[in-house]
Amino acid sequence: MTILDGKKTSEQIKLEIAGEVRQLISEGKKVPHLAAVLVGVDGASQTYVNSKVKDCEQVGFGSTLVRLAADTSEQLLLEAVREINDDEDIDGIIVQLPLPDHISVQKVTEMIRPEKDVDGFHPVNVGRMVKGLPAYIAATPFGIVQLLDRYQIETSGKHCVIIGRSDIVGTPMSILMARKANPGNCTVTLCHSRTQDIKAHTLQADIVIAALGKPGFLTGDMIKQGTVVVDVGISRVPDATKKRGYGLKGDVDFESVSPKCSFITPVPGGVGPMTRAALLWNTLQAAKNSFYKPVSITD
Repeated sequence: MTILDGKKTSEQIKLEIAGEVRQLISEGKKVPHLAAVLVGVDGASQTYVNSKVKDCEQVGFGSTLVRLAADTSEQLLLEAVREINDDEDIDGIIVQLPLPDHISVQKVTEMIRPEKDVDGFHPVNVGRMVKGLPAYIAATPFGIVQLLDRYQIETSGKHCVIIGRSDIVGTPMSILMARKANPGNCTVTLCHSRTQDIKAHTLQADIVIAALGKPGFLTGDMIKQGTVVVDVGISRVPDATKKRGYGLKGDVDFESVSPKCSFITPVPGGVGPMTRAALLWNTLQAAKNSFYKPVSITD
């Protein structure tokens, strides 16, 4: 059994990105700049955004953090996003989820210009991904693909079972694993809350990606020997032995599943760091205009 070390792999990716930033600077080009918008004081969101700011510093990006109160109106948030859209120095925008209930996630997502949508949630980027065109891919699915690629895990012809169909992870993950590319070329089964007998599907899987947000859902009796398991979940569970009073647990019961795996991601230290690295990579591409190059009339 081999641990898919997202922390180590993400650090290597960040070193590569930092090298590209130094090259951009040596050529007299602008430094990539990421803006994050945080609404409210959710503890997990605050921690995650702070980590993103530190990541930007580590690779040499500029960063802007916009903090708004939890009772900020939807209109004021949309105006804040519009201002960032119009700021030519800022290359990428993320609005940290979840948002307060009175704000429409769809409206905010669609307000972000596609060429600055480094979270990969805008319908234009989702559509381009589905069509196999260059696009900003949602950071968690893209991070998982990078992890599989860098560990040289064979996916072609394999059966990949994904548990969870969210727009952020499960659904785009199913598209990426089925695409004609490497990693990809899988036969994909997408399981969800209405799927009957999920165990029957996971027992047939060569690769299982668990992304449903239920701690310890996938157990050892649900997979066959040699399965590759990617655990996307990360939940806070009460733990009196921890100073903070809680521990972090994934969707996979690591103790019972890991002995049967060929590869498995840990929680924490697996998918999470790769998500952050993927966001940086998307921002770098935005700064380089890799996907949305202006087209002149003569082209």
